[in-house]
Amino acid sequence: MVRAMLRSILLALDDTPGALAARDLAFALARKTGAGLTAAIVLDAPHTRDLHEPVPLGAGAFAVHRNAKLAEAVEQEAEQVLAAARAAGQDLRFEVVRREEAPEPALLAEGARHDLIVIGRDSTLGREASEDGLSPCIEALIADGVRPLLVVPPGVAPDAAGPVLLGYRETAAAMRTVQLFALLGLGRESEVKLLDFSPEGRAGPGIAGYLARHGCAASAARAEGEEHDVLLAEARSLPARLLVLGAEEEGRLARLILGSATARLLRAAPCPVFIHG
Repeated sequence: MVRAMLRSILLALDDTPGALAARDLAFALARKTGAGLTAAIVLDAPHTRDLHEPVPLGAGAFAVHRNAKLAEAVEQEAEQVLAAARAAGQDLRFEVVRREEAPEPALLAEGARHDLIVIGRDSTLGREASEDGLSPCIEALIADGVRPLLVVPPGVAPDAAGPVLLGYRETAAAMRTVQLFALLGLGRESEVKLLDFSPEGRAGPGIAGYLARHGCAASAARAEGEEHDVLLAEARSLPARLLVLGAEEEGRLARLILGSATARLLRAAPCPVFIHG
């Protein structure tokens, strides 16, 4: 019998639509696998307290009072989010951690203690909402983190049906992602449709065989074209319940100027995306 090795899940707790879908999916995954669940509340104290904000002469007392009120509001909001999570989880027990750093370092540090980070695609974690609906800390978690992410869009049901769609190209990121996906047992007893973008589709049969040894009903098909466009179209047409891919290894300058193909796919994906850099 193939056993899942998923033992610990970190959930980025928030109240955006994507974060609520991520919360429910993380709860369902914890119940299904028996993995421990930790909900992370990020208070972002440096941002809340405006530690580096210049204060005009004579306005120091006002700034202190205002920042105290802002910090109090953030705490109250965090308590409301936590209460809603406990109500949604019902009898599910989970640990709660509070981090006062900015979201990126907070989740990078906390994520190192877990097997998988589950985050809403639009999670703000106390900051302003991103115009494109993609949490700005996701790029940092992919580029600098050591754990895979499950990025969840708004409106996804935790019990959604459909096959897993896996995009594969012969890159180090794709190889690591496939291995982690298999070892964590996220495709166990599931249909996995592998689209092979390697030259002449040479990698597909071997990868499908590897997944089968981990309990997946895997099949491989050769694919051509721009990988992310093909995967997005296929995820919509199936429809897929999960999309698996390795993050593109692009330079930071290219991402800043153009936005990565991976980021564009994350913004548009109709299902959760399991991704690792």
